[in-house]
Amino acid sequence: IPDIGENQQIVFTKWPGRSPQDIEDQITYPLTTSLMGIPGVKTIRSSSMFGFSSIYIIFDDDIEFYWSRSRILEKLNSLPQNLLPEDTQPTLGPDATALGQIFWYTLEGRTPEGEVTGGWDLQELRSIQDFQVKYALASAKGVSEVASIGGFVKEYQVDVDPAAMQAHGVNLMQIMTAIKKSNLDIGARTIEINQAEYFVRGIGYVKELEDLEEAVVKLTNNTPVRIRDVARVHYGPADRRGVLDKMGAEVVGGVVVARYGANPLEVINNVKEKINELSVGLPEKELNDGTISKLTVVPFYDRTQLIYETLGTLESALSLEVIITIIVIIIMVLNLRASILISALIPVAVLMTFIAMRYFRVDANIVALSGIAIAIGTIVDVGIVLSENMIRHLETKKSGQNLLQVIYQATIEVAPAVITAVLTTIISFIPVFSMEAAEGKLFRPLAFTKTFVLIAALLVAVIILPAMAHWLFALKASNKKIKLALNALLIIIGVYSAFAWTFWIGLTLILLGIVNLAAQYYQAYQKLLFKSNILIIALAVSFVLAREWLPLGASNSLFANFLFVILSIALLLLIFLVFIRYYQQILSRALRFKLLFLTIPALLVLWSIIIWLGFGSAFGFLANGLDKVGINLRSTTIWEDLYHKYPGIGKEFMPALDEGSFLLMPTSMPHAGIEENKRVLKLLDMAVANIPEIDMVVGKLGRVESALDPAPISMYENVINYKSEYKTDIYGKRTRFAVDSEGSFVRDENGELIPDRFGEYYRQWREHIKSPD
Repeated sequence: IPDIGENQQIVFTKWPGRSPQDIEDQITYPLTTSLMGIPGVKTIRSSSMFGFSSIYIIFDDDIEFYWSRSRILEKLNSLPQNLLPEDTQPTLGPDATALGQIFWYTLEGRTPEGEVTGGWDLQELRSIQDFQVKYALASAKGVSEVASIGGFVKEYQVDVDPAAMQAHGVNLMQIMTAIKKSNLDIGARTIEINQAEYFVRGIGYVKELEDLEEAVVKLTNNTPVRIRDVARVHYGPADRRGVLDKMGAEVVGGVVVARYGANPLEVINNVKEKINELSVGLPEKELNDGTISKLTVVPFYDRTQLIYETLGTLESALSLEVIITIIVIIIMVLNLRASILISALIPVAVLMTFIAMRYFRVDANIVALSGIAIAIGTIVDVGIVLSENMIRHLETKKSGQNLLQVIYQATIEVAPAVITAVLTTIISFIPVFSMEAAEGKLFRPLAFTKTFVLIAALLVAVIILPAMAHWLFALKASNKKIKLALNALLIIIGVYSAFAWTFWIGLTLILLGIVNLAAQYYQAYQKLLFKSNILIIALAVSFVLAREWLPLGASNSLFANFLFVILSIALLLLIFLVFIRYYQQILSRALRFKLLFLTIPALLVLWSIIIWLGFGSAFGFLANGLDKVGINLRSTTIWEDLYHKYPGIGKEFMPALDEGSFLLMPTSMPHAGIEENKRVLKLLDMAVANIPEIDMVVGKLGRVESALDPAPISMYENVINYKSEYKTDIYGKRTRFAVDSEGSFVRDENGELIPDRFGEYYRQWREHIKSPD
């Protein structure tokens, strides 16, 4: 995910129990004014809430992230004395951004088979999370912090008895002082006894409730008044400002935050390794029914899925473009070798792009990867121009020329034009590199990757492609016996593939072998048989395209998708061929009637302006002019329809991202208490969980124990994971499962579907559900 946030650091200060106004006056304002002098600061924003203060220091984009942190720490260490209340200590937030929250999890009791058992109270779970799980995961490489949420934090609580206090003449301040002093170790000097040195210590740390009960509040006539005389001491839950709810049941969990600049996938894998190590030592208990319940770390948001699906989408896009390129070249150029040559450019150029991204430190986020997909068309164009010119030169070569000279002449003839065309495209992206702030962070990686792809394509086309062409076009089997043996071998391999691997590949190889053998013996029909070969390969590649793409959806048969692909290709190629056939006539008429022809691009430009600015902004001057003569254009039906149809695209842009989950963020009334918010959150999660397509819903109210999350308890965040339309693998690709003769899915003894590459896709949505919307 591209991180388009500000270059900011957070100064977080806790002051429990204090109102937002007290925190604003005594902490936020003094700290904000003191931090203003830090070099490179663009602006400072602050937020004062019940119990804590958050100050966001925004630095200029060119300020290094960790340099800014060291400057803030210097400033905090040099604050004047008595600037802040005595019991407050400002702290620097984690070295991460909000997008660093890459892994959320809950702690749940489960059987060895993975079934949920329960049997653990929320206080137990929170203690294990805070003192065992949290520290273990925080030690994983690349983790900035692990923040806890949910459950109850165990604490000592002292409930005073006003009547007993009055009887013993004790006030509240004396009890507070006694409690503070009771939990102290006091050190003194050393004494020497029998030539051995001993430390003098007064041990006073509280370990049990009785230790606190015995603390002396005051002496009355040499009789101590203890805390147990004026109050009741017990364990209890601390006040909490955050709750976690899973499918309607309250749970305990945490969030792992990746360090700034770390590779999210690497950090998640490190965290998962730590979880595997940790799981052995997590406690377990036997429940009343004899079930063994072992604590388990269960993730409910894991960005690994998004990362793998993004890579899978890129791989699919590259694969489909290679397939389409092969089809187009085969049919338009009628040369199989040229199609192989051009298609080989794509993976090589993409590989060179990834190498450049690594050395230029360009993050491989979704927008950056889309730059590769956008530039693939140019790679193919470059390859087509060069290879088609080579084929034309080969067809018209003189008798004295060898293959090397022909390819060299064909390359140098069009290379200058190709280089100029590609450099023009690269130069046109220069304004994108000058973008700043959020726009720059979003689109600069795309400009980098597209530029890398174009440069790589240019190098490959001008340097590598001619060498590959010389080798590929030189491959010829002149001996009839060798041709016969090769075609027979092709048929044998086809038969083996049809039965052992995939039927359609085997059938294609068999047909190619038969046609080639026929061409060897029937010289008169050689050209027709050669075209048959092209047709067989085109149909086979189209079948691959239909199988991988499934344009009509997986619910329709493969034959229907294949037919749609064939018709689409035929229609497009027919349009191309007609355009090529009548190009001279079209060009001559366009030059003869220039003004009429130029109205087409003019209307397109006008339409683009209306879409960009909006109809009201584009033609507002016309409405204002007519208003002066008493004509109200804005009240007409046409104006209102166009005004609402073309509102303009605005100034913000962020690509839509289908992550397989929703984030629902409702709010309750600001004055609602934690119990009311907990009740509403539970009902909300239960309602969402009842939707059959929903896999899991986990709701959070309030904040996790992190400076990155300043949410009030009236703010909810519900992570809703929904099932994909069809069952998929980790890369987001649809998976086929075995079916019986009646078309029903076959399951194993555990009720699980059985993977089968010849089977059908398993749809997980109801019939009327067509999209995540």
